[in-house]
Amino acid sequence: MYEGNPMAYIIEKAGGLATTGQISILDYQPTKIHERVPVFLGSRDDVQELMDCYQKS
Repeated sequence: MYEGNPMAYIIEKAGGLATTGQISILDYQPTKIHERVPVFLGSRDDVQELMDCYQKS
């Protein structure tokens, strides 16, 4: 998470999306120090399209 949070912050401030597939990376609260989660970063449209496909499967 210590790698994902700074990237997610920059992406979201630039108008993009940063998500785990369920919630924003910035809203995610890890329970372990080295916890791993899926990371989707990119433009709002591209990540939303990916999320639509991800949620259908």
